[in-house]
Amino acid sequence: MNLERPWLASYPAGVPQQIDPDEYPSIVSVLQSSLEKYRDRPAFSNMGRSITYAEVDEYSRQFAAYLLGELKLKKGDRVAIMMPNCLQYPIAIFGVLRAGLTVVNTNPMYTARELKHQLVDSGASAILVFDNFAKTVQDVLPETSVKQVITTGLGDMLPFPKGAIVNFVLKYVKKMVPEYDIPGAVRFKNTLTLGQMHKLPAIDIASDDIAFLQYTGGTTGVAKGAMLTHRNLVANMQQSNAWISANTREGSEIIITALPLYHIFALTANCLVFMKLGGQNHLITNPRDMPGFVKELSAIPFTAITGVNTLFNGLLNTPGFDKIDFSHLRLTLGGGMAVQRAVAERWKKTTGCTLVEAYGLTETSPAACMNPLDLPEYNGAIGLPIPSTDACVKDEENRILPQGETGELCIKGPQVMKGYWQRPEETAHSIDSDGWLHTGDIARVDENGFFYIVDRKKDMILVSGFNVYPNEVEDVIAMMPGVLEVAAVGVPDDKSGEAVKVVIVKKDPNLTAEQVKAHARENLTGYKQPKLVEFRTELPKTNVGKILRRELRDPPPAA
Repeated sequence: MNLERPWLASYPAGVPQQIDPDEYPSIVSVLQSSLEKYRDRPAFSNMGRSITYAEVDEYSRQFAAYLLGELKLKKGDRVAIMMPNCLQYPIAIFGVLRAGLTVVNTNPMYTARELKHQLVDSGASAILVFDNFAKTVQDVLPETSVKQVITTGLGDMLPFPKGAIVNFVLKYVKKMVPEYDIPGAVRFKNTLTLGQMHKLPAIDIASDDIAFLQYTGGTTGVAKGAMLTHRNLVANMQQSNAWISANTREGSEIIITALPLYHIFALTANCLVFMKLGGQNHLITNPRDMPGFVKELSAIPFTAITGVNTLFNGLLNTPGFDKIDFSHLRLTLGGGMAVQRAVAERWKKTTGCTLVEAYGLTETSPAACMNPLDLPEYNGAIGLPIPSTDACVKDEENRILPQGETGELCIKGPQVMKGYWQRPEETAHSIDSDGWLHTGDIARVDENGFFYIVDRKKDMILVSGFNVYPNEVEDVIAMMPGVLEVAAVGVPDDKSGEAVKVVIVKKDPNLTAEQVKAHARENLTGYKQPKLVEFRTELPKTNVGKILRRELRDPPPAA
């Protein structure tokens, strides 16, 4: 069957159907354009300090010169970055890219086993790590090919004496920095000084060169490195900018970056897209401190914010959030996991700004589909394929299905990864011979071209031969005022094969399992209703807030 494109008729006014992914040869050329255009504008802010585009230019040039001049790294070598959001992060990213090297973003909460796998698999030559996590690097270093460790502390880019005080408190008062001893390690600030002694040579960066080895979450199986090229990321910047241009103004945006920059969502949507716009990224180091986060937000005239459903839900349930001035807010973008209707509707009521749901994957750099920004309210869809992107739903025989039918969502476009690092068989399994990336998500498309995620293949619950999709059950339960958070999973059942279990974090301490079941009976057909209702004080999540459903299939941990 030929591919139909009903979404083209639904495109928002002014959004082009195509972009030119070759307008810029590399991320570095986009960066240099912004560095020239917005030199005096603040680019990144964190903990009371802002650095301008001119300072990003200076510091990233110094770091790039250090990597090439002192470490003698060669084009294409990999450099790992293992930090939370702080001013050092964007400097390091742009420094590595300007040197013609590849960034390996690394989750700072990794265990030694996870870190060893990523460093060995990527073949990283150097790693920049926060002091808080350097002990983990020390533990695995002998088993890796890392030649140089660069360390830094949260206060290192802050002015004196604030920076020194911050580092002292973290290490000696809060005891958050385990003792470590890495012979030959260099401080990040010293790399900038050393970089000043070297001239940064002209580097020929091709659009097909790998900019990022972006590891998939590794929540199932072994974490794989998605090879994202300069062209992939440039295309996604162009696509995203085309989509949001009506709601953004060049050189005047302030975006809240609470999701970690090591995650593809914040990396592209915040750091790269808003860098291209000459915007200011306000970096939140610890968004889990919700009272502190709300206090920070109250002092910033922010115009945009991105996040996952759990982040928005957490903010809405933190005292003082509803007192913030939202008059400047023009863009709220949700992704990474399904946005729940109850959260989206409350966000719109509280802030006056629609929570726009988008969809993407690490493998698509990440944006693939997005809802129009002028939607009056939440619609439950992941949106329309963004410019220069095709999407379809396929059956298990790889045939494209017609509108309304349910199958695997597949994506094609210039933002689709080059493949998985050193895993040709897995690449061939994910990207078919026609160039379609198979997402593993179950979806349908309506007559207007809007795509709806039904669920992940692996998360689908099979009750007596009927498919139950957790997102639907969760959306229904989340409508209850006494529910703070909810996740639905399948558990073994002697009669039906599987049964639905919901795990709930209460907002109302008096909420009972019977009330939940009664609400479900009113809103869900019999086989979709939860047979088991379990209450917990919190849901297990990844560092970016995705709920770990697999952990919820087991009984709760003993008190």
